[in-house]
Formats: sequence, structure tokens, C-alpha cells
Amino acid sequence: MSSEEGRIIRKSPEEIEKMRRSGKMVRQVLNHLKAMVAPGVTTMDLEKAAEKLIAELGAAPAFKGYYGYPCVLCTSINEEIVHGIPSEKRVLKTGDIVSIDCGVVYDGYYGDAAITVPVGEELTAELKKLLEVTEASLYKGIEQVKIGNTVGHVGSAIQKLVEANGFSVVREFVGHGIGTKLHEAPQIPNFGKKGQGAELTEGMVLAIEPMVNSGRPETKVLSDKWTAVTLDGSYSAHFEHCVAVTRKGPVILTQ
Repeated sequence: MSSEEGRIIRKSPEEIEKMRRSGKMVRQVLNHLKAMVAPGVTTMDLEKAAEKLIAELGAAPAFKGYYGYPCVLCTSINEEIVHGIPSEKRVLKTGDIVSIDCGVVYDGYYGDAAITVPVGEELTAELKKLLEVTEASLYKGIEQVKIGNTVGHVGSAIQKLVEANGFSVVREFVGHGIGTKLHEAPQIPNFGKKGQGAELTEGMVLAIEPMVNSGRPETKVLSDKWTAVTLDGSYSAHFEHCVAVTRKGPVILTQ
């Protein structure tokens, strides 16, 4: 989903509290879906459950209709990186991994988060490591969300951990600012050098979302014009949080 670059919009403490409410709703949805993931479940089962819960929470889905995207969730299995479209035909199997990306808008403010979940108990050691390293890299990036650091500090921390573990970082898809729009400036690459890119200042809110491949970093988009997959067929994991830049350090809004 494209990023709407422009000026960086800093949020007041009141706005950040609104975003925390949206973020909490996203987390409720993801927790509900995580508990549903099992062999035999379809990605459309997850979609319907998410749509129902978002409505019950009084929020609106962030993704559905965004640039024509047809669903509430993005569900990306195995070699799919992001933007996989839920379908009755996609049945989860033991040993799969499924990335679930969800966004909501509530009271005019967006929340956005993603998790990657193993299907069944029989995950290979490499896939367990891929999930652990990807999630750990998210928190390494979050540690760098400090006033005076740059976007490059975040990306560099993510990239170092990922590559030290023999995995690769996707280049074509990046994190983003978030607020009253799903995608705001600045872009947050999951690679880079300290000191590069926009400086982090109080009130910025960042959606940080490492996408990590077990093989090479190259990607391609399928004929549905949405689903991004690894070019070499290797597996991919995705974790995401929304994080506010504050004087007290990073505050995760999608806990």
C-alpha cells in the first residue's frame, strides 16, 4: 500500500491517546485471530472474524477500499510477504506461517499492526528462528525511537540483527508515519545507516514493520496486483507496531 509522502505531522498528547485506543483495538483483533489460527482454517475465516470484531468495537477497517483493496485484513502465507488477500480457497496447513496485518480507524485516528503466526505445532527450526528474529528486530528498531535519532537509526538496528542471523530484509516495502491517515511521512525503511533520513522529534508516530525473508530480499507482486511474494520462494515473516516518539522514549500504541 503506497505511502503518502509529505510533511511530517506531529501529534499532541491527546492525539496520541486517541491513537492508543485505535491501537488497542487492533491488538484485540490480532489476539482473537491468533487464537483462531489452526490447520483447516481459511484466511477468509480470519477475515470474517476480524470484520465482525472491528464492527463490534465501533471502529472502521483501515484497509478495505484503500486504493481499492478488497478486504479488512492482509493475510500472507509462507512465501507471501505482504498484502495477501483473504480467500475461501486458502486453507492453512500444519507447518505454514501466516502473517496477519490489520488496521482500524476510530475517532479519526488510525492503528496498524501485524503478527506472524505458526500453524500447528510442527514448525521447522529455521521457521521458528525466522519468526523469533523478525519479532526481535522490531523491538530492536523500537529501542531506537528517541528524540534526536533518525529513521536510519531504526532501520540500521533492524537490518543488523536480521542479517547477523542469516536472513534478509525486504527493501521494496517499508514502515511509515501514521495518524489521521494510514500512511503519512516519513517512510521507515527496515535498513539503512544511523543519521540517515528524517530526524525523530516529539509527537511523531511511526508504524515500524520489519518484513524478513529466510532467503534473498528480492520480491515480486502477483497478478492480483496486491500479493507480494519472495522472488526465490523463501518464507517471509512480518511484525508491526505503532510507536510514539516521546520525551520518555518510545511508547508502543499497539500493545
